[in-house]
Amino acid sequence: MANFDEMSFAVNELSGGKNVVIMDDLGLPSIYVVIPKGNNGNVISGGSASVVHPAFIVDGVEKGCFYYSKYQNVVFNNRAYSLSRRDPAVSMNHDTAKKYCTNKGKGFHLSTMAEWAYLALWSRKNGTMPHGNSNYGCDEAYGFERGVETCKDSGKTARCLTGSGPVTWAHDHTNAGIMDMKGNVWEWQDGLRLNNGEINIVANNNAALGEDCDTSANSTLWKAIMPDGSLVAPGTTGTLKYSQSGNSIVTSNSAATGSGSGGFADMGLGSGVSIPEIAKALILYPDESKGDYAGDYHWWNIEGERLPICGGNWNNGANAGVFNLNLNNPRSNANWNIGFRSALPSSQMLQT
Repeated sequence: MANFDEMSFAVNELSGGKNVVIMDDLGLPSIYVVIPKGNNGNVISGGSASVVHPAFIVDGVEKGCFYYSKYQNVVFNNRAYSLSRRDPAVSMNHDTAKKYCTNKGKGFHLSTMAEWAYLALWSRKNGTMPHGNSNYGCDEAYGFERGVETCKDSGKTARCLTGSGPVTWAHDHTNAGIMDMKGNVWEWQDGLRLNNGEINIVANNNAALGEDCDTSANSTLWKAIMPDGSLVAPGTTGTLKYSQSGNSIVTSNSAATGSGSGGFADMGLGSGVSIPEIAKALILYPDESKGDYAGDYHWWNIEGERLPICGGNWNNGANAGVFNLNLNNPRSNANWNIGFRSALPSSQMLQT
């Protein structure tokens, strides 16, 4: 294991301890970023300093950190790996992406909405919202920032190699950060869905239990959210929903079909609806009214079950970014612009 020990030491040393090499149960490495525990007050405007962000609560236990793939994942032998300078894996549906992660061993899981949301909120709070491949190989606002092309879309650059952009493409604008959260390819998330317009979540970050957390369509773990933040059975009257039309969250819809989109910063509320802190913690609603979210967009469809992809892809322009949340897709969808990444709770870390 001498070569592994040298690799692990180098990654850890060069990142100032912020990156680690974690082996799966076959002894194969991936590079992860250590994300220390934070509370809502750290990342949400007006958030509760005494409330730990849900990304750090798994099965009722507070975690000191979680480990998040530094790079959009690739797949070897039906397992997910976080490696630099690779063409990210694409064209898998949600459940297949989750399986690629859980195949790695206990604790490995598909990135959850709670984890993604914490990172988005943290980057905004710290003034480091990442740039990325949002305009055919470059950032739409910083055209001189480019990644290394892997394939083309209508004669122009589409995907780029993981981690091939500048440090501003990291969530903290350093070499130790998480790369490519803006653009390149959309990323599947677990633990959140729309079901006939109703917002359903798995409590806290229990979706980080991976294969031990059932997030299938018929799972009893899905819960709806009341305006006071309590979690109740899906279908309960008065739960939070995306509007059938208009860029807002409501508690009732008059139709069973409809879709919409709009700037995240411009989201509104239905008449008399209050928004709980948990909705802000999961970036379902802006924590700062009319705040600067870099033009990021939300999309949704209230017909049937819709699962989240985040970040945008190479041609989403200013709409791409860490607050970009797309709830248009059924779990069966697979596309050459949708990828994923894996994560791991702190107590489940394997050999490093």
